[in-house]
Amino acid sequence: MPQGEEYQALPLPHRWTLTNTEMAERATDFLDLMKKRHTIRDFTDRPVPRQIIEDCLLTAGLAPSGANHQPWHFAVIENPDAKRQIRAAAEEEERTFYAGRAGDEWLSALEPIGTNDQKPFLEIAPYLIVIFAQRYGVTPSGEKFKHYYVPESVGIATGMLITALHNAGLSTLTHTPNPMKFLNKLCGRPDAEKPEMILVVGHPAENATVPKHAKWKKSLEEIATFI
Repeated sequence: MPQGEEYQALPLPHRWTLTNTEMAERATDFLDLMKKRHTIRDFTDRPVPRQIIEDCLLTAGLAPSGANHQPWHFAVIENPDAKRQIRAAAEEEERTFYAGRAGDEWLSALEPIGTNDQKPFLEIAPYLIVIFAQRYGVTPSGEKFKHYYVPESVGIATGMLITALHNAGLSTLTHTPNPMKFLNKLCGRPDAEKPEMILVVGHPAENATVPKHAKWKKSLEEIATFI
């Protein structure tokens, strides 16, 4: 990450102009595309070319971030042994979660989703992408420097990654075992990075389902206010 650079202004690249009609059509078409996005838990082991994953990661890397520090790292796991380790560690934590650590209110909220402590998708899906948030950066000389708006920046990049993967025809699942510190060691990442989630990526199985509850989305009036 370059440090100490002076401000320089560049002309806006890739500028294009659309009519109101063209903009409306693009907005509607994209909404229709995103309506087909579903979080799933039933994956197939059908391979996915790595180039597709790489392009989607590069898309995520274009996300805006505090001071353009890009405080994220994506650890892409393909190795079956590593995926087995992640499943074993995640299910161990999930058993205590569902046995009572979560509390009655949280478990009640999850009931319509139909989740439990079994996570076979962590082994079956061709890719697990562990998303790390970098608390601070390090210069080539070893000096630490602060990152800004890390949770917000990583959240935006993750959303762009999920959208890019869906656009490529892939399905995803956001999985957040807690605690997740074991992922630093398994992925060889430094203590300065915090694992935020595991993004499971692949194709849906023939018998894949989605919870009826997940089809309920808030209306525009509930999520937006025009002032």
